[in-house]
Amino acid sequence: MTALSSAATARELLAEFPVVDGHNDLPWALREQVRYDLDARDIATDQSAHLHTDLARLRAGGVGAQYWSVYVRSDLPGAVPATLEQIDCVRQLIDRHPDALRAALTAADMEAARAEGRIASLMGAEGGHSIANSLATLRALYALGVRYMTLTHNDNNDWADSATDAPRVGGLSAFGRTVVREMNREGMLVDLSHVAATTMRDALDTSEAPVIFSHSSSRSVCDHPRNIPDDILERLPGNGGMAMVTFVPKFVLQAAVDWTAAADQNMSAHGFHHLATTAAAMEVHRAFEERHPRPIATVSTVADHLDHMREVAGIDHLGIGGDYDGTAFTPDGLGDVSGYPNLIAELLDRGWSRSDLAKLTWQNAVRVLGAAEDVARELRVTRAPSNATIESLDA
Repeated sequence: MTALSSAATARELLAEFPVVDGHNDLPWALREQVRYDLDARDIATDQSAHLHTDLARLRAGGVGAQYWSVYVRSDLPGAVPATLEQIDCVRQLIDRHPDALRAALTAADMEAARAEGRIASLMGAEGGHSIANSLATLRALYALGVRYMTLTHNDNNDWADSATDAPRVGGLSAFGRTVVREMNREGMLVDLSHVAATTMRDALDTSEAPVIFSHSSSRSVCDHPRNIPDDILERLPGNGGMAMVTFVPKFVLQAAVDWTAAADQNMSAHGFHHLATTAAAMEVHRAFEERHPRPIATVSTVADHLDHMREVAGIDHLGIGGDYDGTAFTPDGLGDVSGYPNLIAELLDRGWSRSDLAKLTWQNAVRVLGAAEDVARELRVTRAPSNATIESLDA
């Protein structure tokens, strides 16, 4: 297939089966850059100077549903109120742009938004610290519209081990397993991005509903602890869940791993959190990059992960989670949310079928959320809400 025809075919396919993206950090970027002043970062206008995301580029990228991350840093005092502020930000965005965005709580809502030509807007909490060891808080987040929770972020919490921290509880504690079961009962997807492989295995052993990886790639292709080992990918068909490949260069390109460690140390030396994307932080990033040119990931790099993940997990268990506005760097050809057609064109050139691509972009994500709803509907008949505490279970 020629470059021209593959690009045209990609756009045609996305018009029918748009991208469900598993993770976009726009709400946190809005907090960091303008403290939620949505006039100062009006996504109805071109925000390419400041953000990876605005409405025009979402349309150009063929995005039909977006899980907006309501992430807060794990070292931030008051994680629960900060998470509520993130949720409020998403609600404000939807209210400001009703012609473009539609709030979505269910798989049926996603399909309704697609039929209307609007972008289904869902929410995912990133890190179990956002519930402050409280199952009631977990249920409250679900009631406010949060439809997945990543069990950890970059640091361990009291009941789950992170991929990028020293082991603490050996995966999930007893309370952690109760969190997973309560998420199943609510219908909240268990997100295993960011967690240690031991936590992944414990969660798969515990969960009665499909799990997701909202933004993770293959550890066999790029040996980074944020990625998914093959033995976990092999378990997804039995669980019914899905892995949503991410675009972050330091997770998809092996040569970028060492470079990123040095760049992170440079950020710390200048007094910035390594994930900061404010204007001052980006200036420090750019100065470092001028002195030490970074390895460049490409669309092909990401496609290599998808090829391997399809071979191991199967096409029914793959999706896309770009992590836009949560990373300082992006691959060539995937610089912002308008870039998804480039990835689809690359996969077409590699022989992926239309039916495979429809599953990757839209159908798998809708199926998985619907399956979690089905499990919750059954569990609520037989299981009361848990009022267990971490003190009672993990003493």
